[in-house]
Amino acid sequence: MAPVIFEKKGKIAYVTINRPESMNALNRETQITLKETWEKIEADDEIWVSILTGAGGKAFSAGADLKEGEGVGRNYDYMRLKGFLTKGPSAREVSKPLIAAIDGYCLAGGLELALACDIRIASENSTFGTPEPKWSLINGYGSLVMPWTVHSSNMMELLLTGQFIDANEALRIGLVSRVVTKSKLMDTVNEIAEKILQNAPLALKVTKELARLRERQGLEQSLRTYYSYHAFLDRTEDYETGITAFRDKRKPEFKGR
Repeated sequence: MAPVIFEKKGKIAYVTINRPESMNALNRETQITLKETWEKIEADDEIWVSILTGAGGKAFSAGADLKEGEGVGRNYDYMRLKGFLTKGPSAREVSKPLIAAIDGYCLAGGLELALACDIRIASENSTFGTPEPKWSLINGYGSLVMPWTVHSSNMMELLLTGQFIDANEALRIGLVSRVVTKSKLMDTVNEIAEKILQNAPLALKVTKELARLRERQGLEQSLRTYYSYHAFLDRTEDYETGITAFRDKRKPEFKGR
């Protein structure tokens, strides 16, 4: 089963994370396939808008697949970092409008992926969170880009508590732009995409570039710093404790070392 489904309908590309049995967790294969998909979208002049969603109806994505193996957090983040610093776009760097259709859990790296999209629409049963600190990890990319989306106090509460919030709270703090019923999610996203398609594609690219300019000017260096912090945590006793506890489905006992 392909980890990512790509469909092209007219000028719209539909990208679906297809690991519903693991709540669309982002393992290495999925990350690589997503990056190849962004490259395909960027290279296709017939695609003007893209929509990203998750299969199964339970999760957009629960984040990195921590059950995949040792060092998965480091490797996952490194691939994401390399997506910014090497040839070929990450989701954040696709020059065409990208809409996230969020249904269900949108957590950790899954939330970071949603934050890479230009517009986020959520079903009313969606749940958001950055639980990484519970396992001695960091929501590094989210920490870097969320200030452009969410007020500082709301952002820090989300990042530092690791607690989940519902779709209405996500709407209140500006994490998403609309909350709709589950049955209307894709119709709403498609309506937005169709409105975007009425505009000139080159003007859309330039508008997106300008809107992201201030944020992107210092992003590459910030991402390098983020990876160095992650590399530090990856060598700590707490990191091993957190990952092991996650796999064993128990509460970790951290020692701060």
